[in-house]
Amino acid sequence: MQSKVGGKSSRISVYVSRHGIVAAASQPAGQAYTCGVGQPTNASAEQLGRVCVFCGASEGLKPEYRAAAECFGRELAARRITLVFGGGGTGLMRYVADAVLAAGGHAIGVIPEALLSREVGHPGLPDLRVVGSMHERKALMADLSDAFVALPGGFGTFEELCEAITWTQLGIHRKRCGLLNVDGFYDPLLRLFDGAVGSGFISEDSRQIVFATDDPRALLDHLVSPVHAGDTTWLRSTEQI
Repeated sequence: MQSKVGGKSSRISVYVSRHGIVAAASQPAGQAYTCGVGQPTNASAEQLGRVCVFCGASEGLKPEYRAAAECFGRELAARRITLVFGGGGTGLMRYVADAVLAAGGHAIGVIPEALLSREVGHPGLPDLRVVGSMHERKALMADLSDAFVALPGGFGTFEELCEAITWTQLGIHRKRCGLLNVDGFYDPLLRLFDGAVGSGFISEDSRQIVFATDDPRALLDHLVSPVHAGDTTWLRSTEQI
């Protein structure tokens, strides 16, 4: 949806359920990605110690993707939140990590040994943890993190995000998931989620696990809000998983 803000066109994407807004975006359409770095508007956001970022090992075709990754990295460092990521030295993975390190923050990379030669583990990362498999990578990243954020990416990013969401839904962990929805990149995925709600495959409560915005500050502020994953009575305990 397009709207006029101060005489300029602006992309406004809002997704609303009976429990309230679960996504919003308001970056001006057709302009370079901009952001402001500062202290959280919600003081409780300081409780986040580590945030796991899923994103592409490619940089994508739009300069806004790199700008958003760098902006998010600076915002993490400004709040003294440690970045946990896939440890790669290419694409958006490198840009977000470089931004964190350049701003004096800390980053933890987790990469399978088999991918070191393909992704070229980040060369300037003081804390690069090498594991034996993709499964170990995801498990360690989840264990290290307080919340999850997806920036633009491909199949790997989508799979990691949806697994983190599912683990919250099932009660394996109680960690919120967010999308940095740069230039409407995740609009189709959000419509898919909402369509699944309408078709009876995702509950309204479970839909609330995911929050999307193109504003890094608003996203981090939201990630500390309590998770109510809905009714999971079809599972007696997580021991059955």
